[in-house]
Amino acid sequence: MAETVFSKILSGEIPSFKVYEDEFVYAFLDISQVTKGHTLLIPKKASPNIFETDEETMAHIGAALPKVANAIKKAFNPDGLNIIQNNGEFADQSVFHIHFHFLPRYENDIDGFGYHWETHENEINDEQKQAIANQIKAQFE
Repeated sequence: MAETVFSKILSGEIPSFKVYEDEFVYAFLDISQVTKGHTLLIPKKASPNIFETDEETMAHIGAALPKVANAIKKAFNPDGLNIIQNNGEFADQSVFHIHFHFLPRYENDIDGFGYHWETHENEINDEQKQAIANQIKAQFE
C-alpha cells in the first residue's frame, strides 16, 4: 500500500495529538478540528478502505470505537456525536488508509458541520425494497 499521511503519523515522521493507542489502533485529533474534539481512529495495519480491510482488523477497530466515543463524551459532554467513515474518492475519502471521524456535536455551537439526508421511503414501495434487500442478501450466499 502507498505511504499516506497516516502511515507517517504512525511512524512518528509527522507529529500528532494522540488521544488513544493500543497494539492495533491509534486515535488522534484531526488537524482540522471541524468540531471541538474531532478525532480520527485508524488501524495500525493499513488498508485503503473498508472493502479491503480484513475482519480481524475491523474487530480491533470495533472494540476501540466505543472507547474513543466515551472518552470524547466524558471530556466534552457533547449533545451528540457523529462517527463518519468514507470509502472512495466519490464518498469524500481523501486519505486512503481506512479511518473513522468522531465529530462531537454541540447544540448551541455553530460548528460549520452538517449534512442532510433526503429520504425516499415514500418513493420506493415494499416490493422494490424487498428486491433491493434480496440483491444484497444474495452476496452472502
